Amino acid sequence: MNTAIITNPVMWADVPDVDVIRVGPVFYMVSTSMHSMPGCPIMKSENLYDWEIVNYVYDTFEDHEAHRLEDGQGIYGSGSWAASLRYKDGVYYVCFSSNDMDQFYIYRTGDIEHGPWERSVIPGLHHDPALLLDEDHRNYVIYGNGDIRIKELTADLTAVKPGGTDQLLLEGEREDIGLRIEGCHAHKRNGYYYLFFIEWPRTGNQRRRQLCYRSRELLGPYEWKVVLDDDLGYQNNGVAQGGIVDTPDGDWYAVLFQDHGAVGRIPCVLPVSWEQDWPVIGENGAAPKRFQTKLPAGEPKPVVISDEFDSPSGRLALNWQWNHNPDNGLWSLTERPGYLRLRTGRTADSILRARNTLTQRTEGPACSAEALLDLSGMLTGDRAGMVALQNGYGTVEAAALEQGGFNLSMCVNSGDGCPQTVESIPFTGNRLYLRIDFNFEDSVDQAHFFYSADGAVWKPIGGTLHMKYTLDHFMGYRIGLFNYATVSSGGYADFDYFHYRRQAKSGT
Repeated sequence: MNTAIITNPVMWADVPDVDVIRVGPVFYMVSTSMHSMPGCPIMKSENLYDWEIVNYVYDTFEDHEAHRLEDGQGIYGSGSWAASLRYKDGVYYVCFSSNDMDQFYIYRTGDIEHGPWERSVIPGLHHDPALLLDEDHRNYVIYGNGDIRIKELTADLTAVKPGGTDQLLLEGEREDIGLRIEGCHAHKRNGYYYLFFIEWPRTGNQRRRQLCYRSRELLGPYEWKVVLDDDLGYQNNGVAQGGIVDTPDGDWYAVLFQDHGAVGRIPCVLPVSWEQDWPVIGENGAAPKRFQTKLPAGEPKPVVISDEFDSPSGRLALNWQWNHNPDNGLWSLTERPGYLRLRTGRTADSILRARNTLTQRTEGPACSAEALLDLSGMLTGDRAGMVALQNGYGTVEAAALEQGGFNLSMCVNSGDGCPQTVESIPFTGNRLYLRIDFNFEDSVDQAHFFYSADGAVWKPIGGTLHMKYTLDHFMGYRIGLFNYATVSSGGYADFDYFHYRRQAKSGT
């Protein structure tokens, strides 16, 4: 049998706050999705390397003005954070906290790949929660930043257990530490409780590093070690935050992530060995870029896909997510078969405040996306096109003019979220080809914008977008398709296709 060789990163795309479990021969992973909907993507793999999106935990988890982008601000950088995934007795559990809601959510299902999911809501923020389903049928959530707390849950994980454990569990180091311990992942092995955290010291390498606390008693006392302090040779960005998982053969691996500039936070898989019941992550203290496993070889599954918008079911592929909650009455794959139709609803002054922007991730080291846009249904003031989406966004777009025709523009965030035009030219046709090229190699983090009237001759427009990962969005750059009204609603734009290509390196 061919076995998998793991090369890090396992996905060069924004898949942050990863948490992995194994059920039989299959691994499942959940990650943070913040303001993207549907949310909490579930990915599946048989070798920890070839991952496929198979489901989401929810379509939307709240429905009010901020989640609908109707409050002028949205939930950028909020939404769902740091989900924890666990399985016990035929039931899968996912939990996360939401900063904007100040609530803790627990979802459960018997079918992780198809659902449905039932949810419970517990008041109060439980920062970076880790579920621990203990062998004595007692269940806990461990959470916090610096000061780590433990809280006991009911047997069905629907509520806090009345009279159950609820206390400070441990306190992280304070001296010479910038970011105290957080990002908990809880495991039990050979009679030990293991709690994995990250911290960011002000001394030494001064980067995020992985810590492990252990104790034979759940409530402590705990002893701890630094179990990984390495950056894979990339700009002193530590590979850290995540947990461990075993294989059917008894091998162990850590699944962590690394900040990687504008593309986002990318997952890495590292071998784990055990010395005196302490986990040892990596090889000789370092994170290997490439290593052999005994896991089965697999076929690569795309995280980002091309789409002809010809789904007979009228459903979008799982690779797509909306920016915030969509208005499902204003998009369709069936009104004009073979096209994605985006109708305008309420007016907006910016792509950041416009509903129904449909997005996928970007990928490193470089990638390119192209779309064909039919403009004939647009009304005066409508703006439709493609966006490199983060707070520091860039668009290539057509704006419908009152006198007929369009302005074709490349725009960027002016600083207050509103579009600032870098270059604008007249355009008189109804079919417009758009393209954005992304280069993330060595953190160049640049995007370039192009248009074409025939799909053959491409012309650049505007300037270079210098992409920056900023914490107000807390998400890597995404490719988005959009149409929004600035004057009145009722128009529509039709996207004929979305073609995507990942490049092995810039310029290839």
